[in-house]
Amino acid sequence: MTTLVAGVDSSTQSCKVVIVDAATGALLRTGRAPHPAGTEVDPEAWWSALNEAIAEAGGLDDVSAISVGGQQHGMVVLDASGSVIRPALLWNDTRSAAAAVALAEEFPDLAERTGSLPVASFTSTKLRWLRDNEPENAGQVAAVCLPHDWLTWRLRGFGPENPNLNELTTDRSDASGTGYFNSLTSDYDREVLAAALGHDPQEHTVVLPRIIAPDEAAGTLAGSSTPVACGAGDNAAAALGLGARAGDVVVSIGTSGTVFAVAETQVPDVTGTVAGFADASGNFLPLVATMNAARVLDSTATLLGVSHYDLGVLALEAAPGADGLVLQPYFEGERTPNLPDATATLFGMTLASTTRPCLARAAIEGLLCGLADGLDALAHQGVVADRIMLIGGAAQNPAVSAIAAQVFAVPVVVPEPGEYVALGAAVQAAWVLTGTRPEWSVDAVAEPASDHHPIIREQYARYAATSA
Repeated sequence: MTTLVAGVDSSTQSCKVVIVDAATGALLRTGRAPHPAGTEVDPEAWWSALNEAIAEAGGLDDVSAISVGGQQHGMVVLDASGSVIRPALLWNDTRSAAAAVALAEEFPDLAERTGSLPVASFTSTKLRWLRDNEPENAGQVAAVCLPHDWLTWRLRGFGPENPNLNELTTDRSDASGTGYFNSLTSDYDREVLAAALGHDPQEHTVVLPRIIAPDEAAGTLAGSSTPVACGAGDNAAAALGLGARAGDVVVSIGTSGTVFAVAETQVPDVTGTVAGFADASGNFLPLVATMNAARVLDSTATLLGVSHYDLGVLALEAAPGADGLVLQPYFEGERTPNLPDATATLFGMTLASTTRPCLARAAIEGLLCGLADGLDALAHQGVVADRIMLIGGAAQNPAVSAIAAQVFAVPVVVPEPGEYVALGAAVQAAWVLTGTRPEWSVDAVAEPASDHHPIIREQYARYAATSA
């Protein structure tokens, strides 16, 4: 009899559920439901979407374990009754940029204490924003958790009707993105938390989720004996789903862009460029994130009046370097480099370069050059890249994968399309059942020919300081 496990990806845009064979990882059923747009969302919308996606996937009656992967950083604050105090501020909400600066100034050793310097994405900065702008709400906070923590808690039957805050759980990967957790010691830094939220820890102890090991169950589904695994942050879950090991660098092009690698050791980056996150297997996940990714291509395709596929066709009509046309794609500010108020800029416009093909190519090159800067930052931290695993919806565009092979001086492989965050969560579910991390094979990959063109990044670097 086939043993089934479920994995969930509660992302910014939607909730995806996969039901797979626990022995092989073979996909058997799926479900999906949308999330509201915006940079702050009522968590109840996630709960509704999760239940809708589970129903579309055929339910959980025949599932032996489940785990939830979710978007990192989102601030979910609960009062003593277990109710959500205000809509969750998501990772892409930049209103806390000034709070990030303030916390870094107050704690000069923050990179050593937490592995990362805070940016507007981090939970700690959103708590400081809450303290400064909504003090009444800040004063009600009895617990702080992240999207995947809250959904795991709800799956286990907790919430306003059963408000046991001490049953909140998380894992190292997601906790390491809060800005008040040390991934080297696996301990919370409550002094940083208190400074962020403004609570005196001696008078008002805020509940933080208990850290669960990769092979440990948080508990069981409400009303059943089905284990609920620890869950993970989205990038860490994707690394599990891909089977990424040392030497693999994952470049993900989604709503945000990320460059991350599995590493056995970690050195804090005092510049703050590389976030010192933990992975979902007990190792580390040094990561660089950009805010401008697939939506750069959305915007350019709309401007040119073409589909995503035809944008790629146009781009490949232009030569590498787009005849000198360079798009610095900071359309909505940027996280790496940390420029929350920046805007996009088009450079190198001449009569020869101001063409539809050159603009299409400049958009793709600009997007990828920002991610290549992230790869350089990882290399400076000692990460060795043997290959790039290019994932995300945009990676399936032949032009994006071909140009990636020209931008990166590292071999590029493109795994077949898959819900790798949800699949990574399913890995955790199977891990809890057997006590051993499963070794599932990833679908066949396409390998674009290595065709490095350094001129692309040289042109991009020429304008890199313009927005600083």
